[in-house]
Amino acid sequence: MTAPQRVLVTGGAGFIGSSVVRHLLADSQAKVLNFDSLTYAANLKSLESCSNDARYRFQRGDIRDLAAVKEAFRSFRPTHVLHLAAESHVDRSLTGPQAFIETNVVGTGIMLQAARDYFDSLSGEEKSAFRFLHVSTDEVFGSLEDDGMFTPTTPYDPSSPYSASKAASDHLVRAWGRSFGLPILITNCSNNYGPCQFPEKLIPLMILNAKEGIALPVYGKGDNVRDWLYVEDHARAIWSVAQKGRLGATYLIGGEEERTNLSVVHTICDILDEEVPHADIKDRKSLVEFVTDRPGHDFRYAIDCSATQKELGWSPLESFETGLRRTILWYLNNDPWLESIRSGSYRAWMEENYAWR
Repeated sequence: MTAPQRVLVTGGAGFIGSSVVRHLLADSQAKVLNFDSLTYAANLKSLESCSNDARYRFQRGDIRDLAAVKEAFRSFRPTHVLHLAAESHVDRSLTGPQAFIETNVVGTGIMLQAARDYFDSLSGEEKSAFRFLHVSTDEVFGSLEDDGMFTPTTPYDPSSPYSASKAASDHLVRAWGRSFGLPILITNCSNNYGPCQFPEKLIPLMILNAKEGIALPVYGKGDNVRDWLYVEDHARAIWSVAQKGRLGATYLIGGEEERTNLSVVHTICDILDEEVPHADIKDRKSLVEFVTDRPGHDFRYAIDCSATQKELGWSPLESFETGLRRTILWYLNNDPWLESIRSGSYRAWMEENYAWR
């Protein structure tokens, strides 16, 4: 009988990472180690459904700490590494770029060093099975005009400190594959949305503001275009790449759902007006307020993921409309999770239960 796969997920308490962990425990036989430093956007309450699963283990650790990372490799002996740990909010990267360099660039370099040392210690089937999958973003490619789509061969042209730090980490991963033979894979995804997303991002922020009847700030004229990918579709794709992807290859993962930011906000308003009418506001679209655009705001992202679909047999299951409605209903029905974010109690709870040891 084949031994179960052992998957080390960095950043597994984050938005996408927690979805990946839930997917692995629900739809595979893999054992999972969630390695996360529990920064502000991490929330272990998003993984309460996993906490009693015998195949799941959490280790508080920082990817910038080589000793801690090496110990995770030594004790868990992963067959797969899914590297999602990253600072990811563009606006924060404009006001505090150093944190993005330290986590996304230096942290990835340390992960690669530890993975290489571990890989070199393996032999036989263990060595041939090992994979290091680095999860990245379509923002590394820069901005598109009205036409065209990103492909795996699109030149890198990052615009923000965030996207530049992710571009650097992509290059490091490829270099470790080419220079040292580390069996790497890279995915670049479009904008994710779904349950458990920290409410600094566009969709959850607009849901919560619109629900409460307060202003909906939209950058510029709201005409910037993004491709939207439901997070559970992304989680399925990541595991599919880890299982079936060609070594050294890059896979683009998109939802094939391009929308302007303004149309996203309007759709959220329409669904909320239908689900929970506001006593004083007939049409929540009236809450939209256009604000000064952020520096270096890319105009349009669009992903051509046809090669990924053809090779791996993966495709998104959720349309933007069905996924957005599921997302809104999740936020409407999960007040305890939201209240823990608003009050900051989730941070106190994690510090009490998962203090640095």
